This record gives sequence, C-alpha cells and structure tokens, in this order.
Amino acid sequence: MGKGNNIETTGYLSQQVLIAMPGMVDSNFAGSVTLLCQHNEEGAIGITINRLADYSLAEVFSQLQLECNDEAIRNMPVLEGGPVAPDRGFVLHTPQEGFESSMAVGPDIMVTTSRDVLAAIAEGSGPEKYVVALGYAGWGGGQLEGELRENAWLTVMADSDIVFDMPVPNRFEGALGRLGIKVDRLHSEIGHA
Repeated sequence: MGKGNNIETTGYLSQQVLIAMPGMVDSNFAGSVTLLCQHNEEGAIGITINRLADYSLAEVFSQLQLECNDEAIRNMPVLEGGPVAPDRGFVLHTPQEGFESSMAVGPDIMVTTSRDVLAAIAEGSGPEKYVVALGYAGWGGGQLEGELRENAWLTVMADSDIVFDMPVPNRFEGALGRLGIKVDRLHSEIGHA
C-alpha cells in the first residue's frame, strides 16, 4: 500500500469539526464549533463557524474596495473565525476551482484566503455556498493533541450542512446532534465517571 492512508498512523485529524466541551476555560472557544482546516506535526488551523461578528459582508467589501450591488449578499453576516489575525479573511465555500489561494478541507468544503474569491462573490459569480470569517484559531505542534487528551473538545466529521446551511445559533447543538448527544445531557454528565 502507498502512503495515501496515513491519517490513522499519524493521529492527525482531517475533515473534523471541534466542539468545545462545557469545561473549556479559554473564553475564545467556550461554546464554539470550529472547522479544522489543517492539522499536521507543525500544529493546526481552524475556523470557528458559530460566532457572528458585529458587521456584515458590505463592510468587508468596503474595506477591500469591492463593489457589490446585491443587497442580499451585502447583508450577509461575517463570522469571528478565531482570535488569531482577526483582520484576515477566510472564505469557507463549496468547491469552485480557480482562486489564487485555496485548500480543500474535504470533498465538499474548501477554504480560500485570497481576495479573488470575495471579488467573485461581490459580482455574483462566487461559489454556490459560502461563509466569510475573519481570524482563525491556531494551535502549535502537539497543542491540539494535548487538548484532545484532556477532553477539551469533542470531534465529529465536518458536514457541509453544519458549515453552510444550519443557522449560526444552532451549529453547536447541531454538531453535537451528529454525535447523538443533546446539549442538556452534555452538561449533566460533566464530572461523572
């Protein structure tokens, strides 16, 4: 066999959503659902997908001097993707090739960091589904593995429904539901062996 199936042997996660456990002490992540975009020996990068920022896409377009005449697109919310580089934009979207800086997160989710995807969205020729986030979550080498061992996170396969279709306030409960867990059960089980 070739090297294609090395996820099991390395322990690195791919196509996963991290769900913060109730005991999460870092206020940046309490109650968060974070799509893991990259995880290797150097660390991990994720985009939190259930925290609304205080502004809309219109303000992002304005900052980038992009014209957008579609009011529905202009009014779309922007997410707080994480505490690192909060002025840097990340677009999670359904697969569409041709952007300068894109990476597949799974078969039906890509992340693009280049301005061209936002220009395409502004003119109405962007990906079918997308969410725009500012900032990201970052972990140094071995840090996320340590947090997983300490049960700071639950993990579930990333699902394009959660990322693109589910209302933002429902994403925490929706991600837990994929594991067959209800939020009230999660809280009542903490501290019990």
